[in-house]
Amino acid sequence: MDSFNTLRYHYRVMLDAGLAFSKETEQTKSLPFPYNKQDFCYYEPIEKRIEHVKVLIVNNCLRYESDLSPLAHRDWNSATATKLRFENKISAMATDNIANNVIRLVRQPKTLTVHLSEVPEAAESFSPDAIVMSGTLTDFDYYNPEHLEKFANFIKKTQIPVLAICGAHQLVGLSFGQPLRTLDNLDPSEKRTDRVVEYQYRFVKITDTSDPIFEGIANTESGIWQEYTTQDDILRVWQNHGLQVKGVPEGFKLLATAYLCKNQMMVRRTGGQMIYTVQFHLEKSFEDWSKNPTRWQHVNESRDGRILFENFLKLALEHRS
Repeated sequence: MDSFNTLRYHYRVMLDAGLAFSKETEQTKSLPFPYNKQDFCYYEPIEKRIEHVKVLIVNNCLRYESDLSPLAHRDWNSATATKLRFENKISAMATDNIANNVIRLVRQPKTLTVHLSEVPEAAESFSPDAIVMSGTLTDFDYYNPEHLEKFANFIKKTQIPVLAICGAHQLVGLSFGQPLRTLDNLDPSEKRTDRVVEYQYRFVKITDTSDPIFEGIANTESGIWQEYTTQDDILRVWQNHGLQVKGVPEGFKLLATAYLCKNQMMVRRTGGQMIYTVQFHLEKSFEDWSKNPTRWQHVNESRDGRILFENFLKLALEHRS
């Protein structure tokens, strides 16, 4: 084939491909999907829009036998060492995910990771702009009651902005007097295993879009939030829990709800405090984002959690200034 015929051949192939793409595009536009009706995807790089922040990361899992209650010692008995090894493994993953969010969102981040039992002392010495608390694995009646009382006294008074995730959301609710229940409304001690759980990505409904942590939802042209959020006030977030905060503590406001677990997100903005708590795992943002083969929007699973995390850090800096 001479050069002219070669060019003509490649032109024909490109033209055929273009016609096929055009036909496919027309079909895509006619699909009756409720969201993302456009025939394209957004490329989403992650920009570091926060200059600096100091974050105290709290490991809420159990570490040593001294972290356990007498009930835990009695019930676990010979399995104690195995259970503590697993708690330490999971806690490392959880706190690393939190730290990775801070590192990927902030140009000059500073973090310090401490245990639940060390929060008051660490908050005083480190003087953070924000505190972010990890999830948990074990029911709180297995925790050393002195540690729980110490934290309750701290969280009721601190002026440092707090973001409490999953088990920490439950711990904050408990500290302010709200009971915890299984998702089928049993006392946790009645059903330690085989609980009803919320797991994997689930939709939750925002109940108050006016809260500043949802900044940008009203602006459909901003490109910050997904269409399901701007159109129907919905978040798509990672869930992994079998307990819930029953009701909303006094002084808190409900921000998001769902079918199985009514209290998905709440905030306290009284007495100079700013405490956000979420039942879902918004800290998985970059864990999942880094696994994606591309940076196109349709595979960015936990985008909503990352936006909430970034907005919290911004609000924390404003609160501290």
